[in-house]
Amino acid sequence: MKTRQLGNLQVPAIGYGAMVLSPGIYGDIDDNRAAAALKAALDGGATHVDTSDAYGADGHNERLVGRAIKGRRDEVVVATKFGLAIPEGEPSRSQPVGFAFGELRVNAEPRLVRRYAERSLRNLDTDVIDLYYAHYPDPGVPIEDTVGAMADLVRDGLIKHVGLSNVTAAQLRAAHAVHPVTAVQNEWSMWRPVDPDLLSTARELGVGIVAWSPLGTGFLTGTVQSLGEGDFRHNAPRFSADNLAANNDRYAPIRTLAAQLGITPAQIALAWLLHQDEHVATIPGSRTPSHIEENLAAADLTLHPDTLARIDEALAKFEVTGRTLL
Repeated sequence: MKTRQLGNLQVPAIGYGAMVLSPGIYGDIDDNRAAAALKAALDGGATHVDTSDAYGADGHNERLVGRAIKGRRDEVVVATKFGLAIPEGEPSRSQPVGFAFGELRVNAEPRLVRRYAERSLRNLDTDVIDLYYAHYPDPGVPIEDTVGAMADLVRDGLIKHVGLSNVTAAQLRAAHAVHPVTAVQNEWSMWRPVDPDLLSTARELGVGIVAWSPLGTGFLTGTVQSLGEGDFRHNAPRFSADNLAANNDRYAPIRTLAAQLGITPAQIALAWLLHQDEHVATIPGSRTPSHIEENLAAADLTLHPDTLARIDEALAKFEVTGRTLL
């Protein structure tokens, strides 16, 4: 697997987003199937595994990852996040989102950061977290204060690298002044451009970008025609029946180009993203070993400049209908 540099942390160009392995994301799934998917990802070289204490009930996703890395911990860059799975009795603040449920509740107060980390360490059954993210900025807490508490975790050996997720350029700059930020994890794909100011600031500061939802929550695989029962994408405006049909029609030129190149829509989406910046890494998620293998093969694809120009031309005409999460 080709690698990418996130600050001073080296990771595979394509890692694995484990969120899809908890029930209530893409419908039901059992732990045996989840374990098989994680094994396929690790065996295929996707040894940058991303999770969160908020994925699944009571740390379910972190515990899945902890079992998967047992006996092969030295191979894996473990990334997790905090701030959404708020301890009982603690206050929370609203983070508005574009999905039907309207908001997430956040608490990233410095006094709770160590408590979050210690809980994740127990769930993951590990002594240290390689890359630890504040999942969302807390509207009631300066980002500098949250990162200051994370810096204490680095000093004490609980985490190795500080990350931020879903932040602005200004927030990144303020946080980085307190402690070096290794990576910013934000949504970035063919149907959700990265904020140019965030990208330029990350480049200036030497901060890597981890693209979450690099396949547009599955849309860019070209296989989503409808949603099953229990699929959380029913909350996403882009996946309503009318919007999904319209977006599929508009995305057809990219699917056609992928076919002409002899690759899949998922592969062209991932390869295109990796061509956008030398310090971007991706974390697609899938429950199916064959799809995981397909995704990982995209790391070895080189797109000709003419092909990239054709993609950009097609994307310039691709007006997506409906909001994403943020």
